[in-house]
Amino acid sequence: MHRVVMQSALALAVAAPVALFARPSTHEVTVPPAITVSSGPTAPGLQTLVVAGGCFWGIEAVFEHIKGVTDAVSGYAGGTKGTAEYETVSTGTTGHAESVKITYDPAKVSLEKLLQVFFSVAHDPTQLNRQGPDVGPQYRSAIFFASEEQARVARAYIDQLTKAKTFSKPIVTQVVKLEQFYPAEEYHQDFAEKNPTYPYIVYNDRPKVENLKREFPDLYR
Repeated sequence: MHRVVMQSALALAVAAPVALFARPSTHEVTVPPAITVSSGPTAPGLQTLVVAGGCFWGIEAVFEHIKGVTDAVSGYAGGTKGTAEYETVSTGTTGHAESVKITYDPAKVSLEKLLQVFFSVAHDPTQLNRQGPDVGPQYRSAIFFASEEQARVARAYIDQLTKAKTFSKPIVTQVVKLEQFYPAEEYHQDFAEKNPTYPYIVYNDRPKVENLKREFPDLYR
């Protein structure tokens, strides 16, 4: 959906702002912290986590505002290098998901806390192959794990939330091994920060960052 917005945002916003930029429903679900705790990295240093949950603009914007996150990069995961290109991924036939690679310092923010943010304010994990106005498998909810430890913690957390009936609908988040992450085109990087008045950002992504600030004040920067 946001591909269309990019091509003619102003004209479309004037013509049909409600239909194209319908404000997402307020996320009222309180997501508890994870019970299962990671054993942590065996050596000091930065760690990475790749997640997907709709348009990467919003996911990137949320995690860039978290203390302990040193970088968040929009990109593609789940497909091959040859199809890791925006227009091709947007066909929904490449296996890729619009994803964000999060680099963080585990001494300052834990994997569990990042996952709590992911399941609470970053996206709705009950929407299958879509997120808000964006529809297609490229917008699916997924955690691309880089280690068995990440997989263990992610699956345990999903199981915890499911048993607690945290959400009224089933969690559809995939937990799959990361084969490769391909950074998206430069114009996608820091898009929300560089385009704060862009209609799609105002209606779909800015509320996520505002929710982060409200629900995780000690984590927000």
